[in-house]
Amino acid sequence: MSNPSQNLWAPWRMEYIDRLGDRNRPDGCFLCDYWADPAADARNLVLWRTAECMVLLNRFPYSNGHLLIAPAVHVASLEQLESSQMAEMMALARDAQTLLSRTVGAEGFNLGANFGRCAGAGLPDHLHLHLVPRWSGDTNYMAVVGDVRVIPQALDASYAQLRAAAEQMSLPREAGRPHG
Repeated sequence: MSNPSQNLWAPWRMEYIDRLGDRNRPDGCFLCDYWADPAADARNLVLWRTAECMVLLNRFPYSNGHLLIAPAVHVASLEQLESSQMAEMMALARDAQTLLSRTVGAEGFNLGANFGRCAGAGLPDHLHLHLVPRWSGDTNYMAVVGDVRVIPQALDASYAQLRAAAEQMSLPREAGRPHG
């Protein structure tokens, strides 16, 4: 029998787990839903959009300021992207890195993508990049011993801070075009 004092409760994770199996969305893709509804950008934590991509806060972050960069098109792999879409994603990764450097004082970054569920993709059918800010010493005992993360800022506060800074930086913002 386990000792209750050894349990670390993270009930917010249930929302993430439930979303993995959520097939009530028309195509099962929250990124497609977000792209189709630019009026809900603040609620969906979308920081900015360009003609072919969007940048948003990860609702289930690895660290404070964890961003996702996603194309408007629903594709699973790099070879399915047009060259302009791939170039735009990388330009947005650059701009997002600058934004995070200025707002959260990140000392380093991880930029990556997971292709396929076995590689860790929670949404394997819609390609997206993860930009994760890092700080010296941010791998602490919580992650090493408890296999949990401590996120020091609420998502709404992160969104407000990053959105204001994105506007000051005049990062591209175009109305999203629904896609099929």
